[in-house]
Amino acid sequence: MAGLQSRAFRSGEVDSPYAWLRLVLTVILGTVACVGNWSVVVALPAIQVEFDTLRGGASVPYTCAMLGFSFGGVVMGRLADRFTIVMPVLIGALMLCTGFVAASYTASIWQFALVYAFIGVGSAAGFAPLISDLSHWFRKRRALAVAFAASGSYLAGTVWPLVIEHFQTTQGWRATHVGIGLFAPLVMVPIAFALRRRPATTEIAAVEAATEAARQELGLKPNVLQAVLVVAGFACCMAMSMPQVHIVAYCGDLGYGVAVGTQILSLMLGLGVVSRLASGVVADRIGAGPMLILGSSMQAAALLLYLFFNSRSSLYVISGLFGLFQGGIVPMYAVIIRQFLPPREAGTRIGLVLMATVLGMACGGLLSGMIYDASGSYRLAFLHGFLWNCVNLALVSWLILWPRLKQRQRAALAA
Repeated sequence: MAGLQSRAFRSGEVDSPYAWLRLVLTVILGTVACVGNWSVVVALPAIQVEFDTLRGGASVPYTCAMLGFSFGGVVMGRLADRFTIVMPVLIGALMLCTGFVAASYTASIWQFALVYAFIGVGSAAGFAPLISDLSHWFRKRRALAVAFAASGSYLAGTVWPLVIEHFQTTQGWRATHVGIGLFAPLVMVPIAFALRRRPATTEIAAVEAATEAARQELGLKPNVLQAVLVVAGFACCMAMSMPQVHIVAYCGDLGYGVAVGTQILSLMLGLGVVSRLASGVVADRIGAGPMLILGSSMQAAALLLYLFFNSRSSLYVISGLFGLFQGGIVPMYAVIIRQFLPPREAGTRIGLVLMATVLGMACGGLLSGMIYDASGSYRLAFLHGFLWNCVNLALVSWLILWPRLKQRQRAALAA
């Protein structure tokens, strides 16, 4: 009798109240850990002045942070696959503490950039491994759960820029970095130990059989699917990076001020959280693939609007729309991986695709700065992002629609 109760308890862990509690802790953890993705964006104008560099040079620390974040996503995901989520979170907390304190003592743009690469690796503990871990605890609402887990990075972009801008104005960017470095581990370490529990082994075995059957139906080999998702993820974030990385500096150039740009960035990312959660609800109904196509199409439309409007009020509206349109794209890659690829490799595989998305953000942010330096405006940078979005839309459309067309052809021939 006790054994039956034990088995029932283990099977009830998935989609259980405990799973939802774990979701809440995951969102808090991601919000704190991903501070490294946004602190450098708010500091960009001050760093440009402090180290006497061009806009492209001031964008290098962000690129380094994203490179560290992308590499760290794979490493942290692999650690989560092997040792549970506790290990990468503890390592990430230590790296964030060390990195932010060290950043406050840098004396050149290159020192600052190298330290931010280290910070990026630490922040990676709050993204890919958390998404992978939480996906094991939900079946019926997996897309919504993954969207929640991915929202930590956007909540970080909603909360942290306002906090950092305030302290940067009153205390300076160096003291602000020290404060972040001391705060992060105080939150991350206790939550890491609260997430020690693992899902039942029998549950993972059942899900592995389901993913194998789904992959056979899709008709693509695992590595082919992985490769398409990697390229698509890179392309979508090349497009996504332009408004997210440069909107603060763009508003400064237009004469609206850094504070206005920070507010617009916060609005954009706050509505991105709404978009991510809404996309999770919709994807649980229509599927992650169709939701991915819809999100990519709407992001392209928003990027076009930036080409034609740049008043203060229009930037608030367009950036809000951009946040609503693009927030649900990245989580859908993780849902597709969990649907079609082996769950025991989820951390590594999700980490690889998210690495591609972060590399897209890094390269897109850097290229946008270089395009600005060459042309003297952001107009060509917005166009550059739109063209990359078209590449993403073509790839995800092929991925979702082509297997279905092949199935219809086989059905017609059989008839």
